[in-house]
Amino acid sequence: MSAAPPRVPELAPSLGRLLVPRRRTEPWVPIDDVRERLATRVLELGGAARVAAGQGERDAVIAILSRNAWVEVWEQAVRQAAERVGQGMDREIEHAARRARMPARRWRQRLVTAGERRAIAARLATGGGPFLDALETLTAESQDEWQDALRAAARRLEAAWLALEEAVAAERERWTPELADVAAWRPPLWPVVVLWVPLAAALVWLGLILGRLVPAPAWLAGRLGF
Repeated sequence: MSAAPPRVPELAPSLGRLLVPRRRTEPWVPIDDVRERLATRVLELGGAARVAAGQGERDAVIAILSRNAWVEVWEQAVRQAAERVGQGMDREIEHAARRARMPARRWRQRLVTAGERRAIAARLATGGGPFLDALETLTAESQDEWQDALRAAARRLEAAWLALEEAVAAERERWTPELADVAAWRPPLWPVVVLWVPLAAALVWLGLILGRLVPAPAWLAGRLGF
């Protein structure tokens, strides 16, 4: 690439549905703000690079739109989406537990752990492979190749986000057995047996005594006036 600052192409047309989503159904957790921040950040990088190019700062242009910069905005979006999934599952677990009248101590133990959140993030990121591969071409020598690489990176980022949305939907299915288990929870019967059976037996015995069907013990006969 020449020593002159490279011309930065418009990236918005290559972002496609990352800017304007086209869906039949909305995600089960709110992630549109995450999508919007991701797209906005990419456009801001492009704008900052154009400013640097206008000031003749070739190295700054390359650094602003480097592989590391693209990876950072993508990984931040993945982390945010994973956190939304974790929060959404926590809400659904709590809702199902309250409907089943599960004790708070028990259902809180079922909330999504930090380790599970990291696993969710790893699954959401799996569709980003082609995007990360596309970033390798940002080291192209010619200006035209560099511009093409930027546009390709934006298109692959769009595809990576669409794959992330599919992975978010899959997470809801992955946790369905856990939610079903919470919803099916019922209080144990042993407190009923331990507390109420002896009480019921005592009441039946007292009723038999009052009906003079069984003799009352001496300590009780005096109190009852028998």
